[in-house]
Amino acid sequence: MPRAMTRFPIPYLGYKTRPLLDLLGFCLLLAILAWLTLAGSERLGYNWQWYRLPRYLLQDVDGRLAAGPLLQGLAVTLKITAAGLVLATLLGMTTALLRLSSSIVGRLLATAYLETVRNTPLLIQILFIYFALSPVLGIGGLASGILALTLFEGAYASEIIRAGIVSVERGQWEAAYSLGLSRTQAYVRVVLPQALRRVLPPLTSQAVSLVKDSALVSTIAVHELTMQGQIIVADTFLTFEVWFTVAAMYLLLNTVLSLAASGLERRMTLTA
Repeated sequence: MPRAMTRFPIPYLGYKTRPLLDLLGFCLLLAILAWLTLAGSERLGYNWQWYRLPRYLLQDVDGRLAAGPLLQGLAVTLKITAAGLVLATLLGMTTALLRLSSSIVGRLLATAYLETVRNTPLLIQILFIYFALSPVLGIGGLASGILALTLFEGAYASEIIRAGIVSVERGQWEAAYSLGLSRTQAYVRVVLPQALRRVLPPLTSQAVSLVKDSALVSTIAVHELTMQGQIIVADTFLTFEVWFTVAAMYLLLNTVLSLAASGLERRMTLTA
């Protein structure tokens, strides 16, 4: 084989052209989906009315633009997602540390919580908290939805965080103890920073799941994005236009979240 060919193997050349091929494949997939949608709507005799949709995104109120029902619902979804993400991360961290602790009671409580939450549907949990616990706790639909999502996502986040902590080499613990650090100091200064870099990608996937799962709180009359879409469809019968727009808004939100997490991961890798 000529020497020039051994210096530039085929995988290297393929890597240079792959982004263009991926882009073409993505565009082709979008074209196929658009064609299928149009063909299906023609068979159904559906009359597209996209011109009626902008009023549900932006409204003219006293000569100034204001958020329409869809953007208002998106704001509620963002509020639910932000609160659920912070609380689920804290709950997941606490549960992971309890499972790794030497306390038998702590491990039993953490295990009972995980098994209960992970083996029951999220929808049932939302309905149970709203109808059974919210009257006792004195909270409304929004707080009930955030609580249910926190408990549900926190269970999965705890397993991700626990796996990240366990993956840290035993030598790191020994080095921390040799420096005179306590167990808590070893966690905070040595173990958790390393574990965080390792669990950030799966935690990002869990955050995306949280955004999508937030649509289920519409079942308890929380006017987030999905609930607003249902109301608009019921009033206008703009079925395809509204749900395509709602799907695009969820897609945009999750894409921004994934890009932000990727940037944070790169920054943490460079500063490590």
